[in-house]
Amino acid sequence: MPTTKKTLMFLSSFFTSLGSFIVICSILGTQAWITSTIAVRDSASNGSIFITYGLFRGESSQELSHGLAEPNKNFAVLGILNNSSQKTLHLVTILFLVLSLLTSLLSSGFTFYNSISNPYQTFLGPMGVYTWNGLSASSVFVTMILFVANTQSNLLSEELFHMLYPTTASKGTTHSYGYSFWLILLIILLNIVTVTIIIFYQKARYQRKQEQRKPMEYAPRDGILF
Repeated sequence: MPTTKKTLMFLSSFFTSLGSFIVICSILGTQAWITSTIAVRDSASNGSIFITYGLFRGESSQELSHGLAEPNKNFAVLGILNNSSQKTLHLVTILFLVLSLLTSLLSSGFTFYNSISNPYQTFLGPMGVYTWNGLSASSVFVTMILFVANTQSNLLSEELFHMLYPTTASKGTTHSYGYSFWLILLIILLNIVTVTIIIFYQKARYQRKQEQRKPMEYAPRDGILF
């Protein structure tokens, strides 16, 4: 059976890993990743179109100073995109986030298993926790970079605009990233905290082993008899 200290430290890592898994689930299901404001001006309308979307679903609305505004439109991001570079990169973004989800789940399993037992296999111990958290943090960071690249350089929002309003001309686009996007930083932080807790546990364990091997070296000076 593991010591009380090991149980508490690995349980702490379990909760941070589980927190990372829950946050990833939440940002997968929300559409507050980005809001793009697209200025429109032609002979029939003048104003702005707001497109808010996440990885799967989104919504668009219009605010016009003159002209007839269309009702709000709900859409599936992958459903309205043609076989384009924007769609391909968006799919890759989703795959990396799913990979981070799976590795966070594995990290939760490994940390909980270590809190109730002492595994014989090296990979089932701290090494496995380091591996899964490293993969999780790397994958979610790549997700962040790919999403920004797809919206800023690959013009994902503009492509969605043209699919939703094919007869409307745009005059410029600004982007505002939502809370779902910024929660990625929280996921990375939780991965770092998980690894840090295990590092502290291993350092304490190593020091305890050294004390057992060389008790005189770590004994108080006034307690040593010559």
